[in-house]
Amino acid sequence: MVGYVYILSNKSHRLYIGATTDLARRIAEHWQKKYQTAFTARYHFDRLVHYEVMPDYAAALVRESAMKQWHRARKVALIQLKNPNWLDLTWQLNDLSFLR
Repeated sequence: MVGYVYILSNKSHRLYIGATTDLARRIAEHWQKKYQTAFTARYHFDRLVHYEVMPDYAAALVRESAMKQWHRARKVALIQLKNPNWLDLTWQLNDLSFLR
């Protein structure tokens, strides 16, 4: 099963890094604030600014762990490489049924 590592951001460009097997579902959970006391709910993360497709969930977890160790400047550089305007990339996902 494929895995994903992703970075969410908000208006103040705070960063959150996560990993999942279902990126569309996970983004929907963040947007719906499924976990009310979670970091992403408290700081209103509202845009997917970077994601990577990995061969499996284990690889996504390894990549997530590595990225969380990076300094902020390296994370920002990764985002700006493909998304210099920090646009919401959710529209690139195949399953957007959660937007209804």
